Amino acid sequence: MLLDTASLYFRAYFGVPESVKAPDGTPVNAVRGLLEFITRLVQDHRPDDLVACMDADWRPHWRVELIPSYKAHRVAQESPQGSTAPDAEETPDTLSPQVPVIEEVLDALGIARVGVAAYEADDVIGTYTARARGPVDIVTGDRDLFQLVDDARGIRVLYPLKGVGTLQMTDEALLREKYGVNGPGYVDLALLRGDPSDGLPGVPGIGEKTAAKLLDAFGDLAGIMAAVDDPKSKLTPSQRKRLDEARPYVAVAPTVVRVASDVPLPDVDVALPHAPRDPAALDALAARWGLGGSLGRLLTTLEA
Repeated sequence: MLLDTASLYFRAYFGVPESVKAPDGTPVNAVRGLLEFITRLVQDHRPDDLVACMDADWRPHWRVELIPSYKAHRVAQESPQGSTAPDAEETPDTLSPQVPVIEEVLDALGIARVGVAAYEADDVIGTYTARARGPVDIVTGDRDLFQLVDDARGIRVLYPLKGVGTLQMTDEALLREKYGVNGPGYVDLALLRGDPSDGLPGVPGIGEKTAAKLLDAFGDLAGIMAAVDDPKSKLTPSQRKRLDEARPYVAVAPTVVRVASDVPLPDVDVALPHAPRDPAALDALAARWGLGGSLGRLLTTLEA
């Protein structure tokens, strides 16, 4: 089981009231909410291995160089020119201080936490998935990861609809039903329609339904672009014009939208722990941040 950790703690932050606080009054709603999420996921799905995948760089420079608008609207502060440090992302004031607490708690529990410099959590997930020898459950609220769905390999995306108690089990049948594509085809669909939340412009005038119809008619992005050059193809004049004008974007967008599968992952133990790695540190964190029942329920679940 691979967790898109930021996606989950953002959901926890907005789903659990800020009135959930530590003894000193600091909000810990994202911390406790994430612990509750992990408890439910372990109870319901019993994974052998669990990795909390992290954004070491939420907006990698190599993606921005190809599409400068990539996540640009979410930048709170750009890193200095020439710096390799990530840009600062806009994050609610009361969420930012909770992220280091989440990291410390996961480490004390012994739950593998993996982020790799210059890569997003999606890329870490993509690489673990590519290397997996058995079934993989990816837990994320990000539809981009639908591209990894592969029934033959037992790879599915558990997409939260309400907390993590109600999950959309995303397999190839669901992708075909909702989007008309398989996993790899979702990359082409996503880059054609665009995604304002990620700053991807898409091809003007090509929405999701039109993109799905084009992919059904011509197979994939390469087939669609070949049809642009074929005067006998059944593209409408407006579609042909829009796709032709979008060639510079279409040439680079697949590299931006497709998750990496060759990230240099660290050598870590990804087995689901049955007891805390550092009980003393965990006790101190529980007392300092008032993690109470949320942490207790997770420990009980892991022990079982």
